[in-house]
Amino acid sequence: MAAADLSPEFIFRSKLPDITIPDHLPLHTYCFENISQFKHRPCLINGATGDTYTYDEVHVTSRRVAAGLHKLGIGKGDVIMLLLQNSPHFVLAFLGASYIGAVVTMANPFFTLPEIAKHVASSGAKLIITQAAFAEKVKSLVDKNGVSIKLIFIDPPPDGEAHFSVLTDDVKEEDMPDVKISPNDVVALPYSSGTTGLPKGVMLTHRGLVTSVAQQVDGENPHLYIRSDDVVLCVLPLFHIYSLNSIMMCSLRVGAAILIVQKFDINYVVELVGKYKVTIAPLVPPIVLAIAKSPAVGGWEMSSIRMVLSGAAPLGKELEDAFRAKLPDAILGQGYGMTEAGSALTLSLAFAKERFQIKSGACGTLMRNSEMKIVSPQTGASLPRNQPGEIWIRSPHVMKGYLNNEEATKAIIDEHGWLHTGDIGYVDEDDEVFIVDRLKELIKYKGFQVAPAELEALLISHTHIADAAVIPMKNEVAGEVPVAFIVRSGGSNITEDEIKQYISKQVVFYKRIHRVFFVDSIPKSPSGKILRRQLRELLAARIPN
Repeated sequence: MAAADLSPEFIFRSKLPDITIPDHLPLHTYCFENISQFKHRPCLINGATGDTYTYDEVHVTSRRVAAGLHKLGIGKGDVIMLLLQNSPHFVLAFLGASYIGAVVTMANPFFTLPEIAKHVASSGAKLIITQAAFAEKVKSLVDKNGVSIKLIFIDPPPDGEAHFSVLTDDVKEEDMPDVKISPNDVVALPYSSGTTGLPKGVMLTHRGLVTSVAQQVDGENPHLYIRSDDVVLCVLPLFHIYSLNSIMMCSLRVGAAILIVQKFDINYVVELVGKYKVTIAPLVPPIVLAIAKSPAVGGWEMSSIRMVLSGAAPLGKELEDAFRAKLPDAILGQGYGMTEAGSALTLSLAFAKERFQIKSGACGTLMRNSEMKIVSPQTGASLPRNQPGEIWIRSPHVMKGYLNNEEATKAIIDEHGWLHTGDIGYVDEDDEVFIVDRLKELIKYKGFQVAPAELEALLISHTHIADAAVIPMKNEVAGEVPVAFIVRSGGSNITEDEIKQYISKQVVFYKRIHRVFFVDSIPKSPSGKILRRQLRELLAARIPN
């Protein structure tokens, strides 16, 4: 490594100038800082019911929720879990917790009971806010595991359980406690597998999230130009950092209306876009694909859309072109982010107030107030333009670390503050960033994270499986799906269907195994690390099952 230590440092920055970021403010104060300019404008629109909440109503109600949480014994540093599909309650609960210095951890409500139990145990959640549809799971969690957790339901609750109104009735915003919040206090705790291993709690601070949002929507030439008269589609799940940050927080900061949609259905979304004149649509590649291929979309149905953001997974040039043919007047661009960075690392300059020409396939340019290096995985040397290597990021929006996991934190953030993303990319002569490969083991199913280590641990716990490895397989609709390489235990005749069923009973739908390949052994390094590249080569060769 001596040669690398003497090599020049190639550090890249944004095309846009740095800005002054009010990172001393708590997140809720920052989001509502300019509310006097738009307090009577729509803030949250519930697509399912048509109910609309103004900024003034959201501001007051979220403070009452804070008082209600305090009344239930939730205080600074306590963790609450939001086990919710998209709903106005998600936004109100998140902001309410922020006001009292509590921490919000978000989980997919379709997780299985074992997945939820692991998340609760890891995060230390004291309260779960959820829906009646998931009552059986959360009540089972409390009853069977003897966990002392309060449950609150946003819709008619099961007998004996509390409704969300306990947080807002018989309390006033004046009842909210006066809590001193430090910029370095944790406010959000999403879970991510990072570059390897099991899901870990990502500690995102008030300062980090304020910085991330400001990098996108603040300044004279915002990188992400959202206006207060915009209507932003929120069909991506709010428990995902992309939606939480770039939709919810960014929209709140600028005073845009957020159209909340529980789930994606092409005909339903087209109807809502037309009804509410949606102008900004943050999407993921599978939804971009659905729109591009759908006969329900001819262009005019979604003609109000002026800007389409695609993130969470790469978007190929062919799909970009097909989508533009459907919505030729909408600006289409990509962003690249990571939960550990609080969301966006790069963003297309087509979204800026002063627009720039962009290139197909690029995922934008680096966010302001940040630095990027491209590092050779082989030598550790910093690489110049147009040479692919691992993307490293240094910015105030990077996470504080993984919850109760100093070892994993040190493995991803070095002593100089560089976040090692595990993604392979390069920066071209125009400061555009291109992602070309991935070092990390993560599988991305429609933007959802699937940790191979989690599935492998479940597989090898089966008495008829001696060893297992999970890797991604390309899929046109999902992007990637998990497939398993299995070594049977001696004398076992366990089948592919039996293995699929065994896993599907324990995990959420997007973690299910799609193919099983039986092999004599799993290729591993002398240290025991699975050699996934060899397995990818076997998969590409279409080995017989």
